Amino acid sequence: MGLSSSGRTDSAGIGIYAERMNDYPGCDSAGAPAALPTPVLKFFADLAVQVGPPQEVGQTAQGLRRVVPIVGGTARGDGWAARVLPGGADFQRIVNGSLSELDARYVLETDAGDRIYVQNQAIRCGPAELIARLGRGEPVDPAQIYFRCHPRFETACAALAWISERCFVGTGARYPDRVAMRFFELT
Repeated sequence: MGLSSSGRTDSAGIGIYAERMNDYPGCDSAGAPAALPTPVLKFFADLAVQVGPPQEVGQTAQGLRRVVPIVGGTARGDGWAARVLPGGADFQRIVNGSLSELDARYVLETDAGDRIYVQNQAIRCGPAELIARLGRGEPVDPAQIYFRCHPRFETACAALAWISERCFVGTGARYPDRVAMRFFELT
């Protein structure tokens, strides 16, 4: 039974408000939102993240675990640049021969000296033979691999605080010594 505004239910089990959804501003006669904004991609940055050799943890109950050290790199956006500080890592779970879940955590330092903590979660998948080539450090055409990510940012810099309040998505490509990524803000 549904709950009414007074805490009681009506005989049909539907609350009184359920019958009046079309009374809400911005809703059509069926109660659905009349118009919601469609997200638009706005370029944010290109990154080249240098990586070291993977450190295998081994096969766990959740999949093969690997840690890939992040040893440096660069980031460039409209009117700003940063370097990737060494010391981060990409914590990977190889689900099967064609699917990996990635969780990279690292710090950017802008040319102005401000630091930005990045947590970037991604999915990388493709044909098993191409994924195996990536695992051996061999070049693979990035167009053959699905690599999508959603980075999140934190910073103590007041002028950059807005990046902690937005959603970002991106694409990536794995090369033997680096990961190239392009990030977009969802506006």
